[in-house]
Amino acid sequence: MRPADFTRMIALSAIWGASFLFMRIAAPVLGALPTAFFRVLFGALGLAVLLAAMRVRWRFNGKFGATLALGAINSGVPFIMYCLAAEALPAGYSAILNATTPLMGVLIGALLFGERLTPPKVLAMVLGLAGVGVLTRAGPVALTPTVLLGAGACLVATACYGLAGFLTRRWITEKGGLDSKLVAFGSQLGAILLVLPFFAVSSVTGPAPDWGTPGVWAAMAGLGFMCTALAYILYFRLIADIGPIKSLTVTFLIPLFGVLWGALFLGERLSWAHAFGGGLIGAALWLVLRPAGVATRLRKAA
Repeated sequence: MRPADFTRMIALSAIWGASFLFMRIAAPVLGALPTAFFRVLFGALGLAVLLAAMRVRWRFNGKFGATLALGAINSGVPFIMYCLAAEALPAGYSAILNATTPLMGVLIGALLFGERLTPPKVLAMVLGLAGVGVLTRAGPVALTPTVLLGAGACLVATACYGLAGFLTRRWITEKGGLDSKLVAFGSQLGAILLVLPFFAVSSVTGPAPDWGTPGVWAAMAGLGFMCTALAYILYFRLIADIGPIKSLTVTFLIPLFGVLWGALFLGERLSWAHAFGGGLIGAALWLVLRPAGVATRLRKAA
């Protein structure tokens, strides 16, 4: 990868790691569906402001419907799932489970998109999952049905991310491409269309919402404007530049930042298992992003 691509990957990891902190602050107070709705709403507003400030012409070149569909898959469903998980799981725990995204991407790519499942990719997934397992053991959460449901919601979200990476390549990149800012904006509009009905029904039929404190809304602002608007511009640019599989490996680094932010701002516990698990995840990341010469030697060794 070019240095600019690597820099975007590190920045995106830190930003998306912070999203679990913000959801953990907002979702237990506002509820899962309001948190998901205001996240996509603020994300769309932030992107609209950026597009206007940068004088981007709103020309989707026949791909507007595709960006809406991508938004439902890549933002709408995952945001609901992670907000549901945030009501029960610590921020670092959700971030750790998010690291299964590259595994989902490799499996979905092999099953549905003809991607070759090479021995180094398999080894990378095994090491990544081992690192996730080590980090999970260090988590402060007892295994309960609620925790299992929260973990299951996270896995549904990562499956959506894995699928959306390939759909972005098929629907956008392979059909002439589209400005990543427009892809990000269209995707948030699609997410709003998906989340809005659920939010509306829950607002009418559910208990009266607790609209929280200024601190909660500061977290929502960070979640919408930074972790959604800015982050998705970086993410869709990465997919266009380095492809979906390598872009999905950003989630190998998110747990490190998610655990760090949770420890710094929410007092979540750290241990040596985090360092060991992080080392395994780093090794997996290197295998997926390895230089071409190393890849050739690994294939010959296999």
